[in-house]
Amino acid sequence: MAISHRTIGTGAHKVLVLHDWFGTSAAWGPFLDHLDPETFGYAFLDYRGYGDRREAAGGFTLAEIATDGLALADELGWGTFSVVGHSMGGKAAQRVLAEAPGRVRKLVGVAPVPASAYPLEGDAYDLFHGAAHSPANRRAILDLVTGHRACGRWLDAMTARSVSVSRPEAFAAYLTDWTTQDFAAKVAGSTLPVKVFVGEHDLALTAEAMRGTWLAHYPQAELEILANSGHYPMYEVPVAFATALEAFLRA
Repeated sequence: MAISHRTIGTGAHKVLVLHDWFGTSAAWGPFLDHLDPETFGYAFLDYRGYGDRREAAGGFTLAEIATDGLALADELGWGTFSVVGHSMGGKAAQRVLAEAPGRVRKLVGVAPVPASAYPLEGDAYDLFHGAAHSPANRRAILDLVTGHRACGRWLDAMTARSVSVSRPEAFAAYLTDWTTQDFAAKVAGSTLPVKVFVGEHDLALTAEAMRGTWLAHYPQAELEILANSGHYPMYEVPVAFATALEAFLRA
């Protein structure tokens, strides 16, 4: 069975794009309008339990996302490709690298979760683990990771969309997996070209956190802090983010 996905562009440089814990293949905001469709061919995957694959059965793990992403690349006839992952998708992108290092051209993490465990404790544990069944928790998380700067209408819209496009059991299972899995040893030392983007106002996945994980794991990694952005640069600074992303992919 074909794997549901969305595509932009027909360029020779193929790019697999993996969404965040709240998102879907369709949830990349106005940033999509600024991508170069002649140089790049982007494929945006929906995870099982999300978006067009909301009813798909699965274990709802990062390993499963990687397997599906590689299967999609095979389906599209891609031998090699770059991988872009946002937040949870950044950890899943590293799992793709771990499973098929010879196929990945470049790796991009956008406010990305590291390959090591990402433990949540105390109030943070309660906030995140309560989010599967609580829209209020989801809204509070969105407000936190955008630095308490986003307007209420945007927070409400993002919350409502997250609830409507994901199954609660999938949402909960992915959280457990991306916070507890540790496969850093499988990717550490890779000399692949790696770019890490973080928003200056992201209160969760900060530049400091990236220096201790992503930049430590990948000797060739470079970090860019996006001004005037939090966790969602594809919404907050779409032109600047698209420009910086494709500059790295072209280099």
